[in-house]
Amino acid sequence: TERHLVAEQVAAEAGSRCTGYSGLPVCGMSETVTFSFHVPSLEELAEVLQNGLKKNFADVQVAVVDCPDLTQEPFGFPVKGLCGKPRIADVGGVKNLVPVARPDIVYDINTIANEVKLPGAYMLGAGAVSYRTLGINAELIHSVKAKTEHKPAVNGSYLAKVSPTNGECVLEKYSEKYSDCDFGLMSNLYACEGKSGKVIEVKANKRTGEENFVSCMKKALQQHYEEKTVGIGGTFLIKQGKAKLHVMPQEFHPCPFDSDEDVDRWLKFYEMRAPLICQSVFVSRDPGLDLRLEHTHCFSHHGEGGHYHDDTTPDTIEYLGYFHPAELLFRVDRPVLTA
Repeated sequence: TERHLVAEQVAAEAGSRCTGYSGLPVCGMSETVTFSFHVPSLEELAEVLQNGLKKNFADVQVAVVDCPDLTQEPFGFPVKGLCGKPRIADVGGVKNLVPVARPDIVYDINTIANEVKLPGAYMLGAGAVSYRTLGINAELIHSVKAKTEHKPAVNGSYLAKVSPTNGECVLEKYSEKYSDCDFGLMSNLYACEGKSGKVIEVKANKRTGEENFVSCMKKALQQHYEEKTVGIGGTFLIKQGKAKLHVMPQEFHPCPFDSDEDVDRWLKFYEMRAPLICQSVFVSRDPGLDLRLEHTHCFSHHGEGGHYHDDTTPDTIEYLGYFHPAELLFRVDRPVLTA
């Protein structure tokens, strides 16, 4: 993959590191690092997640099941399942946004599929849009079947942006306006062949603890597997209740961020209603690769979506998820901050 520098100032600062390509300066990615996850059986993982979620939810049922047909509503994915050579890609990172945004950095899903040694992969997850394509900043909710030698990509992704007129969230299906498969800054992706097969079904209702659905599962993995690193990807529904989500403003922050509080003041937070379809990737521990350990973005069929934080209606919340462990981790283009 190549980084396309669209801002003249950034290109000037890059100087001799960049060379011209199609009228745009370009910088190559840093070397991809591959890591092998610890991969427990689905049955063992189901038990670990069941025990962990019971500490945070009143009603929990975790089982190994056949993956439902994800081409059907409410999912509407371009593939049927979550199985076949499962892997996780952590691409770019938060350091491409904080403390100073790098809107010049653009990646392509098709090239990332090749980078993780799975051409034509189905990828779901959470990331940011390409500034080069949209000319603004926004959340990206990935659901893409990458292209192959004989078939074009099928992009079922959504984007969530802040309306410049009223500050409300605007959710759009990506392919209705754009024809590429690009994204910017960062993404956390679960990749597979999109085949049917066995997955872990997770039902969790009525939250009694303080942790959100994803954090609770991640904590269960951390406590059980300790120094062994386990990676999980999948999709879940918020069937009932409401959730707190954020959407990044269209304009990048004009000054470097000084603190997490600065970031929170910049973000736009919303309470969004079910049903929400959420694309999630989480890893139990960082094996020294500067990973984002959990990242979840949601879309809906009623115009709401964004970055998931937690639910706001613990007494009525209902989650239903389908997950699968990954075998490999690919750390792609890890950001390097220079003074």
